Amino acid sequence: MAAGGFCKLPNGSVVVALNLPGLGPAGDTAGVRVLVLAQNRARALTRLRNLGLRAIYLRGNTAPPTPDEITAVLHHPDGLIWRTAPDNGVIATELWHPIRALLRGSAVARP
Repeated sequence: MAAGGFCKLPNGSVVVALNLPGLGPAGDTAGVRVLVLAQNRARALTRLRNLGLRAIYLRGNTAPPTPDEITAVLHHPDGLIWRTAPDNGVIATELWHPIRALLRGSAVARP
């Protein structure tokens, strides 16, 4: 089960953050942190499932998005971004990538 959480914004939309293990780019075994902006939590998870990530569930609010992550997803045109998950709480200096970059190099993408 993926760790994650959500944050409700003042305009009623939500930002959902999920740590997905073993979904790293180009066969990398590292996990990724995915951020999704949507009208509600169900729509956020549906957006991921429509991209081919079928077994995605959000139970609880153990790892909600940080204010910096919320700002990043709000300023992205797709509202769906990812980067390598921080290892042992160490925050990486990696920039956020559009979800297309993850699915392009992963076995999750459909032909």
